[in-house]
Amino acid sequence: MAAARPLSLTAAAFRAAIPWPRGRLLAPSPGLLTRWEATSSVPESGEGQIRLTDSCVQRLLEITEGSEFLRLQVEGGGCSGFQYKFSLDTVINPDDRVFEQGGARVVVDCDSLAFVKGAQVDFSQELIRSSFQVLNNPQAQQGCSCGSSFSIKI
Repeated sequence: MAAARPLSLTAAAFRAAIPWPRGRLLAPSPGLLTRWEATSSVPESGEGQIRLTDSCVQRLLEITEGSEFLRLQVEGGGCSGFQYKFSLDTVINPDDRVFEQGGARVVVDCDSLAFVKGAQVDFSQELIRSSFQVLNNPQAQQGCSCGSSFSIKI
C-alpha cells in the first residue's frame, strides 16, 4: 500500500493545476531596496520549509504590489515528468502553506509541497532570460538542464 501514496500525490498535483496567467514585467518602486534591507527575517530551517535566496526576496519585493505573492506549484509535464510553475497570486487557499522571508512571500499548496519540501527558491538573471527557479530540491532525483523539470525520488 505504501507505493500508492506517490500515485495519489501525483493525481492530486494534476488536479491542482490551474491555467497559467500571463507574466508581466514591473519596474521597481523607489525605496524598495531600503524596504528589503530593513526586513531581514530568516525562517527557521526545518523539514517542510521552503527557503528563499536573497535574490528571490529582492525580486519579489520589486514586482509584487499590495497583497501579491509568488505561488509555486508542481504539475505533470516537462522532459523529466514534473515541472515547476510560478505565478503571481493574491488568494491564499485553506490548503496553502505560506513561507515569508524579508517581507517576500512564497505560497505552496499542500499537494505541491510534498514535491518541493526542503528546497530553495531563487531568482536567476542571465543574458537570455530571468526567472524564478527551484534549487537544491531534496525530493528531486534528477532534473533537466533548463532547471524547470524534474523527476521525483521513489
